[in-house]
Amino acid sequence: MTYAWTRAGRTAAAIAILLAAVPVAARAQARAGDTPVRSTYDPRAVFDPTFRSAPGTETRAPSGAPGHAYWQNRADYRIEARLDTERHVVSGHERITYTNESPDTLRFVWLQLDQNLFRADSRARALSPPGAPLPEVTDGFVLSAVRVGAGAAAADAETDVEDTRMKVALPKPLPPRGGTVVLQIDYSFTVPEENPVRMGRMESQNGTIYELAQWYPRMAVYDDVRGWNTLPYVGSGEFYLDYGDFDYMLDVPADLVVVGSGELVNPAEVLSAEERRRLDLARNSDTTVVIRGSDEVRAAAAAAPSSGRKTWHFVMHDTRDVSWAASRAFVWDAARADLPSGKKALAMSVYPVESAGKDAWSRSTEYVKASLEIFSRQWFEYPWPVAVNVAGPEGGMEYPGIVFCHWQARGADLWSVTAHEIGHDWFPMIVGSDERRHAWMDEGFNTFIDIYASDEFHGGEYAPKRDGEYAPEGGNPAREIVPLFQDPAAPPIETPADAISEHYRHPVSYYKPALGLVILREDVLGPERFDPAFRAYVRRWAYRHPRPEDFYATMDDVAGEDLGWFWKEWFEETWALDQAVAGVEYVDGDPAKGARVTLVNRRRMALPAHVRAVEQGGRTIDVTLPVGIWMQGDTWTIQLETTKPLTSVTLDPDERLPDVEPGNNAWRP
Repeated sequence: MTYAWTRAGRTAAAIAILLAAVPVAARAQARAGDTPVRSTYDPRAVFDPTFRSAPGTETRAPSGAPGHAYWQNRADYRIEARLDTERHVVSGHERITYTNESPDTLRFVWLQLDQNLFRADSRARALSPPGAPLPEVTDGFVLSAVRVGAGAAAADAETDVEDTRMKVALPKPLPPRGGTVVLQIDYSFTVPEENPVRMGRMESQNGTIYELAQWYPRMAVYDDVRGWNTLPYVGSGEFYLDYGDFDYMLDVPADLVVVGSGELVNPAEVLSAEERRRLDLARNSDTTVVIRGSDEVRAAAAAAPSSGRKTWHFVMHDTRDVSWAASRAFVWDAARADLPSGKKALAMSVYPVESAGKDAWSRSTEYVKASLEIFSRQWFEYPWPVAVNVAGPEGGMEYPGIVFCHWQARGADLWSVTAHEIGHDWFPMIVGSDERRHAWMDEGFNTFIDIYASDEFHGGEYAPKRDGEYAPEGGNPAREIVPLFQDPAAPPIETPADAISEHYRHPVSYYKPALGLVILREDVLGPERFDPAFRAYVRRWAYRHPRPEDFYATMDDVAGEDLGWFWKEWFEETWALDQAVAGVEYVDGDPAKGARVTLVNRRRMALPAHVRAVEQGGRTIDVTLPVGIWMQGDTWTIQLETTKPLTSVTLDPDERLPDVEPGNNAWRP
């Protein structure tokens, strides 16, 4: 989902030389007028030897990699769907081939019926707070047939539907280690218009725009941790899906343009010769090529609606989902994206005429292309042949190879939402985490990689990235988020998505994890250690199902650092940081012999300490202290080589840490 945060520009740290570091057994006594040395800090809670101490398993190695016996099930889909633009109804027939790779015999399977969120009796509606905007009421998924088996062997299934979930009893147990079963489902649903959730429809000047997602019953995940994952879909929590191949055909009125996840495999049947020629140009063009222009859209809208129909055929391999969009109102353009291996992808955008403009959607394909190229260089190569940005009613929503962004977005907002939603192709589309239980592994990771994409795009045209109320233009992300750390009602990051209220959803799932990863990269490990570890996590868990512990362990393993203290305090607790300068004394009272600076950690969180001392005359001494100074207690003293009296000593001088009481960070004589 959208909403992207970023950091303020970081001042490069000066080269620091620490001449002496002296642990203090007892708390240092501050001079009169200095900050009182009081602390709630407990090093045993931070550096907890029992945190993440469970042994690895056959499926999940202690290193954070998939174990030697790791398995996951597979779901392959063939779908034939029809869009009725008079009634705004999608009807379809799907055939799911489900493969049980687990060591367990399955006697039933679970499916997700996400369209049931729109039913009048849905759990999502019951859980909506008073006054919240509610989506349009529909009948949800109308299931006309659910059968188990292929061909003549198919038989009506015994089913149990509860809200957004359906249990299907299997006539014969599904054996482990490769057993397969075929499910065939006939279904239909009405595409909602009012307050759509993640998909829907809207009217534009030249026709209806349809954004179709959660548009077919989908297999739930059976995994090695929880067995069947059957949390209901109530809106806040997103998705958790198995991987497979998709072959889907969309029957629509002949004058509609359709874009979808994956590759269009029958262009000769649905596109004109001129549109195919322009697409071929786009596949080899570094700049945007118009496939269908504004004048062509207006001309088509002025003509009588077509009475014929066309079937658009798409295929996508190794994906967890597919989505699509259709409209006669679409302007369509595309360009080539260059990937690190030398492969190419096609970056595309579709949008109504009213969204066009050099500061608006006419730059969308440029943004898609840049996002694909930057994320591929930085983290992992984009694996699919096409990526599409669709302008429509949804403010920002991601699906494999296709994203929905708001039709009125423009300028920096359009860049931000596009890069953020395209970034979701990495998290959670390539790295398939459980978004419903661990929203931060989706939104937080993606918000984090957005920061560096914005720094790189056109030399920082839209950098540094900002995030609404928590980092207004000119604000400091590390300090703007301090109210969250001071809020006793704020939940920890590692909270199930549906248990986080809307008030906290964005700061807890997006902003705080992204800021934590920035601090880990820039102030704890350094990019030279962080980046290989983060890439290893993506590589190890591409097309698999990681949990938070797998991420923690991979980062520790590849970076070569025990970061348990950080994972616990930042992601699993709601502790706050308050570092303070407790006092400064000269050795034997003589500045020429050196200065001893006493620091204290007053709250429960621990982070490295950055100290900047300034002498009379302007000479600056910068010292960076590792988090290990806080392993034995809440106080630490360092000795600086000085030649003259100090005019100031400051902790975190560049304000990169979320210190809740920055007023005690500075000492002056």
